[in-house]
This record gives sequence, structure tokens and C-alpha cells, in this order.
Amino acid sequence: MLIIDQLAYQSRWRHSDPRSKFGLYLLLLIVALTSSPLIQCIELIGTGLLTCHLLRISVARYLRWLMVPLIFLLVGLFGILISVSTESQNMLWSIQAGSLVIGIDKVGLYTAHMTLWRSLAALSATYLFVLTTPFTQMIRLLQMSRLPKTLIEHMLLTYRFIFILLEEAAAIRKAQSLRFGYRNLRTSFQSLAMLIGMLLQRVIYRYQQMEIALDMKLFQGEFHS
Repeated sequence: MLIIDQLAYQSRWRHSDPRSKFGLYLLLLIVALTSSPLIQCIELIGTGLLTCHLLRISVARYLRWLMVPLIFLLVGLFGILISVSTESQNMLWSIQAGSLVIGIDKVGLYTAHMTLWRSLAALSATYLFVLTTPFTQMIRLLQMSRLPKTLIEHMLLTYRFIFILLEEAAAIRKAQSLRFGYRNLRTSFQSLAMLIGMLLQRVIYRYQQMEIALDMKLFQGEFHS
């Protein structure tokens, strides 16, 4: 199982009504997108602590999860924070680069500040929903939403092939490691290229096997979850 699935199935809310969890998620998302930074900060802390309690995990582990998207967020905030102008009067801090002035102004600082807390609050709400809702409950939510069956079935197949992809990649990499395929940088790149090529072939073969199994079970074009 993926780590997300493991956490969702060990959550204290794993048997709760998915509609209630989705309603709470929408409410938290609206608060995160419309409230002040202070409220967003309170939501971030409260939602994070609730998630840690429901999943029986430490706060340190939760903070490590936040670090991954936070890196991408900071890169985006850098673009918001830095301004380029021909005048330096409105800059809080700036450097001269020829005829241009590169620095930080009040508008950029305010926008970056608002974006940071809004994004973190929305992210914490998303973590709460995703990490406490098993995939089977998400499928039920999609079915209740009257989405096309074809779209839901494609999601089921994609979800299934994630496990096939990881299983095949782990098996190939283990075989390569036993043959010292990652002993240095050069062989590591060669082994990685071989892994990608072999992985594509193995996944296609597994798909053909699944197609044969479905035909033998008289598959009528609809999965029942």
C-alpha cells in the first residue's frame, strides 16, 4: 500500500461518513481562501494538530510533510516578492542593475505574505481530507457526485496501475542492485535508463494480463467498487 493509504486506513475517521469529511474540507478551504492571515495561521495550527491526532503521528513528521510543498511555494513567492522597476522610491530594499532597480516593495511583500498563509492553510485542510479518507470512500463521493462512470473507472485503473508501477520498479531496481548496478554515478545512470525501458515493457505486459483476466470474467465495461 502507498503511505497515504496506510495512514487513511489507520485514521480515527476511517469509518466516518465521507460526505461529512468533504463538507468540513470545503468549509476549511473557504476559510483559508477568504479570511485574514491571523485566522489562516490559527487554521493551519488547529488543522495540523487535528491531523496528527487522527493519524496518531508526531508533529515533527507532519512538519516534514509540509516541507516538500513549502519548497515549491517559496520558489513561487520569490517571484512575487521581487519587483523590477526604473525607480527606487517605493522600494523597501533594492539593488541597481544598469538602468533597472531590482528589489522588494510594499505591494510585493504584502502579496507574498497573504499568499504564504493562504496556501499553507489550504494545504493543511487538504492534508486533513486526503489523509483521513480512504480511496474507496473517495470513489463513493465521486459516484454520489454523479460524475461519468467512464471517468471514475479511469481513476480506478490509474490507481491500480500506480501499485503495478511501483511493484515492477522495485523488483527491477533490486535485481540491478544485486548486480552492483548502482556502484557509481556512471553505472547508476545506465541502470536508471535500463530500468525505465524495462518498466515500460513490464507495465504493458501486466496490462495485457489484466485485460485477459477481465475478458475471462466477462467484463461488461463497468467496475463495481
